[in-house]
Amino acid sequence: MRISVDPDRCQGHAQCLSAAPELFGFDDEAEHALPLQEKVPAGQEPVARRAAAACPERAITLTD
Repeated sequence: MRISVDPDRCQGHAQCLSAAPELFGFDDEAEHALPLQEKVPAGQEPVARRAAAACPERAITLTD
């Protein structure tokens, strides 16, 4: 599973960081979240899904 954040949609609410701090970081300069790595580590798929669901802007995309 791959994870990406659309910087144009992300408003910096950081809900993904709260839900999955091991998968997301925050770009303070650009003021939006970003994945710490492109590929979700094995076993972390449910956490990635929760983080995507927590995003109020729906800026997170998960692909198989």
